[in-house]
Amino acid sequence: MSFGAPQALTNATVLPPERGAFPLDHDGECKQLVTEYLKCLKGNKGNNATCKDLSKRYLECRMQRGLMAKDNMENLGFTDKSR
Repeated sequence: MSFGAPQALTNATVLPPERGAFPLDHDGECKQLVTEYLKCLKGNKGNNATCKDLSKRYLECRMQRGLMAKDNMENLGFTDKSR
């Protein structure tokens, strides 16, 4: 008899995320941008295209504070048109 995970899952291979793990924002350094983004989504019925600038600013905040690896915004889905 096995307790916990089903037997089929005990031999499963766990893969890391494609871009690697990044630390959580425990100190709330970028929390204000998250709050603004969620408010924007709510105010626009979940249409994230209207809130794209806030999303970009949040990722920039995380990169500036070492909460994620620095990367080009184009690699994160932001084109020149979204600047």
